[in-house]
Amino acid sequence: MDSDLIMDQKITDTLEQNYMPYAMSVIVSRAIPEIDGFKPSHRKILYTMYKMKLLKGQRTKSANVVGQTMKLNPHGDQAIYATLVRLAHANESLLLPYIDSKGNFGKVTSRDMKYAAPRYTEVKLAEICEEIFMEIDKENVEFVDNYDGSMKEPSLLPITFPNILANPNKGIAVGMASNFASFNLKELCHTTIAFIKNPEVDLLSLMPAPDFPTGGELVYVPEEMQKIYETGQGSFKIRGKAEYVKEHNMIEISEIPYTTTIEQIIDKIIELVKVNKIKEINDVRDETDLKGLKIAIDLKRGSEPDKLIAKLFKYTPLEDSFSCNFNLLINGRPKVLGVKSILHEWLIFRRECIRQSVRFDIRKLSDKLHLLYGLKEVLLDIDLTIKIIRETERDKEVVGNLMNAFGVDDIQAEYVADIKLRYLNKEYILNRLSELTDLEKQLDKLKDLLESESKINKVIIKDLERVVKKYGQDRKTQLVMPNDIAVHNAENHVEDYNLKVFFTAHNYFKKVSLVSLRSSGDHKIKEEDEILQEIEGNNKDEILFFTNQNNVYKLKLYEIEDQKVSSLGVYLPNILDLEKGEEVVYCVITREFEGFMIFGFENGKIARVPLEAYKTKTNRKKLVKAYSDESRLVGIFYFNEEGDFLAIREDPKGEMRALLCCTELVTEKVTKNTKGIQIIRMKKGTQISAYLMPNDAEIVEVEKYRITSVPKSGDELDLASKLAINQWLDKKNDNL
Repeated sequence: MDSDLIMDQKITDTLEQNYMPYAMSVIVSRAIPEIDGFKPSHRKILYTMYKMKLLKGQRTKSANVVGQTMKLNPHGDQAIYATLVRLAHANESLLLPYIDSKGNFGKVTSRDMKYAAPRYTEVKLAEICEEIFMEIDKENVEFVDNYDGSMKEPSLLPITFPNILANPNKGIAVGMASNFASFNLKELCHTTIAFIKNPEVDLLSLMPAPDFPTGGELVYVPEEMQKIYETGQGSFKIRGKAEYVKEHNMIEISEIPYTTTIEQIIDKIIELVKVNKIKEINDVRDETDLKGLKIAIDLKRGSEPDKLIAKLFKYTPLEDSFSCNFNLLINGRPKVLGVKSILHEWLIFRRECIRQSVRFDIRKLSDKLHLLYGLKEVLLDIDLTIKIIRETERDKEVVGNLMNAFGVDDIQAEYVADIKLRYLNKEYILNRLSELTDLEKQLDKLKDLLESESKINKVIIKDLERVVKKYGQDRKTQLVMPNDIAVHNAENHVEDYNLKVFFTAHNYFKKVSLVSLRSSGDHKIKEEDEILQEIEGNNKDEILFFTNQNNVYKLKLYEIEDQKVSSLGVYLPNILDLEKGEEVVYCVITREFEGFMIFGFENGKIARVPLEAYKTKTNRKKLVKAYSDESRLVGIFYFNEEGDFLAIREDPKGEMRALLCCTELVTEKVTKNTKGIQIIRMKKGTQISAYLMPNDAEIVEVEKYRITSVPKSGDELDLASKLAINQWLDKKNDNL
């Protein structure tokens, strides 16, 4: 290969030159919204429709809009149309739709309902777009070249209300994302007005929480909402609405969370019915029609609807979380801002839009005044004007002669020369002089407005009040307090009874009630399998499964079906969803998480961890790093109180040493994956053969191996005890 074709370059330089431009392009030009509330793709579609004069008049085919938008957006027609669909009223994605639509645009609440092709649907701009394009023709925002430089497009839209908070908006960029909740327009505008008047205003008192297009309920926790308002990040719970219809013995779901779909809810309900987690349902179906959303759930006779509704909220997407990440572009830079900071930035932007409009009006007014000042000079001696024009021999000399006679410039002289003779009457002259006075007053007002932020604020407030009056709507998403929610607690409906569990070397598990156990025969287990643990407990206890990959899995015992003694039991890797090669090595039943675990490692160290370390506030099924992975686990025990265990060390010649250790000698550590302390001294070539309980093997005079401090080397086992240990090891068969 030609060495001239090979470039020797640092990987950091390559990334900077090739990857960073792409990453920044996605962030700045695609995925993250700007202060006007739009991503570039949204802005291009709406501006195209504005230039097509679709703010008034009849709708046009969506295909026409898509085709025209491609002049600004080099993406394919399908991507443009998909964006247009989301902006449409019929899709119901937005609290404040920008596009008035006709035809099938799908629904945000449906995963499977597809929208029609653009040749079948029609669109125009919604009336609210008058506020989006307010005075845009007065050059109040910057215009930039499109992708090929053939035309201009606005970099932002001069919207008269804080649209960035008025609609939900989600974007995924490179290394960052954005997720805006929508707020009720009426509340948002009133809050903005209050913020203009007093920047220290309590936003929650005026705008307590977001509002979503799909309605539903928002679980209102003031502390959570305050954090979101201050930082722009946080989450809250949203719920659908479900009602029991007694005459039909059915539950009707009429509103769902914005974050889910009808199909997701139905699929989850069917899944729960299949695994017998919900037993009260006969049928579930989607009955959504033109009247609105409806999921119908037929109940079995004798079912308790309130308890079932609580279950649906707990186990299905009928209750979901919405995670806020108010990340937007400010002057081309991504920033995560709280609500007050966003309103502050929007006011800076909106004030500049108004100033630009005022500057435009001042320029136009100044130009007109300039003409009228010239006209005034000329009209003071109308007879001389007529005489100059009449006596001028050539047309091109008229303007120059007027300039010389009255001291006006060429623009003023041209304006006077173009006035028709019929206008040179007394009425016309008086009207023009009167207009001159009015325009001077207007110009003074505009200049005063331009220099006064308080007067600009009054303009903004007036616009916001108009928006509220014209477009304000009542809140769709109702607020509910956590205390008002009926929470489904499975334990309240679970029978508590005495039971015994059986755990085998091949990872089979049986839960058998003591009543059933008394009347049963022998256990059924596979050939070459054996029962490792038999533990008594109660149905409402928790069981912890420790695995060979440093994990612990937690279940309520009532979540595992009762088994017959004559069955093999359930296979733990299936019900716990274990990783490939992962096996359960030990089980613990508890309710109050009392006692402690002892972990014995191959390096001669012992770790003591309180069982309470595995207790969690949330119902987490899996805890990683349940114990140290520095050395291979050889033994594991649960102690409810202080007790003894044996450690066996073997050298290359087969000689064994043992020590009997009380758990009191092992320092307890709160950290689950503590490395432990050395209890037995290890020499070159020696290894730990086993950790076991004193009664696991028939060791002669076991007390003589007791130690009172650590670490120790242990005492040599006699022949009989050594044989007993070897028999125990053979039986254990390396199950750990």
